[in-house]
Amino acid sequence: MPDSVSSFTLVDVPGAVPLLGHLQAFKTRPLESLSTWWRQHGDALRFRLGRKTYYLFSHPDLVEDTLVKQSDRFVKVYDPRRPHGLALVLGNGLVTSSGEVWKRHRRIIQPIFHRSRMAAMADRMAQVGEQRVATWETHAGRTIDIAAEMMQLALEVISQTMFTTSMTQHIDRISHSLRVSIKYAFDSFSNPLFLPLWVPTARNREFRTVMQFMDGLMYGLLAERRQSGATHDDLLDLLLQARDEETGEGLSDQELRDEALTIFAAGHETTANALAWTWYLLATHPDAKARFHEEVDRVLQGRTPNTDDLQHLPYTRAVFDESLRLYPPVPAVVRKAATITTVGGVSLPAGAFVLVGTYNLHRHPAFWTNPEQFLPERWLDSERPAARYAYLPFGAGPRACVGIHFASVEGPLLLALIGRRYDLQLAQERVEPQLMVTLRPKAGIRMLLQPRHVPVVSLS
Repeated sequence: MPDSVSSFTLVDVPGAVPLLGHLQAFKTRPLESLSTWWRQHGDALRFRLGRKTYYLFSHPDLVEDTLVKQSDRFVKVYDPRRPHGLALVLGNGLVTSSGEVWKRHRRIIQPIFHRSRMAAMADRMAQVGEQRVATWETHAGRTIDIAAEMMQLALEVISQTMFTTSMTQHIDRISHSLRVSIKYAFDSFSNPLFLPLWVPTARNREFRTVMQFMDGLMYGLLAERRQSGATHDDLLDLLLQARDEETGEGLSDQELRDEALTIFAAGHETTANALAWTWYLLATHPDAKARFHEEVDRVLQGRTPNTDDLQHLPYTRAVFDESLRLYPPVPAVVRKAATITTVGGVSLPAGAFVLVGTYNLHRHPAFWTNPEQFLPERWLDSERPAARYAYLPFGAGPRACVGIHFASVEGPLLLALIGRRYDLQLAQERVEPQLMVTLRPKAGIRMLLQPRHVPVVSLS
């Protein structure tokens, strides 16, 4: 194991074939490929997808160098003039933009996610959670797809906290549109044989259709707010009121659409997947689930949780943190070298694509005891990783996730709210992770919705 950032040896992943490189293996099982290559060949790897060469870094020192120390030399991979990947869906929003555009938009959006606003948002999250969980009563004793349910719950949370509106009537169509568009974005980025959008294939037509729906939704949201003149002190107000400090100009309609859709999509997709994986891990670890239920019952006494309760639910938070470790919502972070540079002794040409292997980092045996085991207590016993950048579910450096405080409240709060009422039991044998920008359960997670006989006090 390298002792410093100057001692890494770059290894070329074997098995590349002419023209295609490692494309076949990666296209078939991307997450498993990245994990297996790392376990077999080390922390600094090079592989090829068609004509594109990628570097896979899976060590905290390499991560720090890439995302923190040299963050100005590693930029987002998206070019607004030639959109591909997520830029096809999100445009030039916070997740995809670079340079001055990103800096300006980050300055505008950061305040809404400040820790000081979380108490008010937590109350709204709890109200939304109670409303959604109340609809589960008709499913009690039956099986549900908890991944789909968490997606719909998180979608409603982001709608009502960020945009003060309900998307309940559109939920099924939004979920379908995001599933189609994000899969399309991932394939367009990772597969060099992917046909461009102008080719009239059935898949391209479907992508255009779902994007027309999402665009209509976002532009409609903006138009409605402008026409009503109502203020809600939410993200939408902030975006509409924002002015550039130097020019006095506001955001264009296209910029407003890009940021609204970015927060809307990224803000619920990641949390929903994290919650789905958490329920899966609790269902497959009975002792941890029993301890979780005991804490929730003891602290809440049948009440709806609020932000003050979170400090008294340390095990619930530990469960969420450990789930983020084993199944990070974003299992790999992509950057492009803007110039010739060196990372940990590895020379990178300008334009090199770098994958920061978050999934690998979180399971690195040099930094975690029993890395493959679900052990929430590791977060209670201060068994934090020795290296600062061995755990980064929200990224690191200047481009770390703007919604870190939001997700850190939403995750444990919704876990407690649901765990108070229900015991979720796994109703299928196998659950397979699927890398599709985020880390989703491939075919959902079927669970038996078993009511718990705990006194419930509704939110007034």
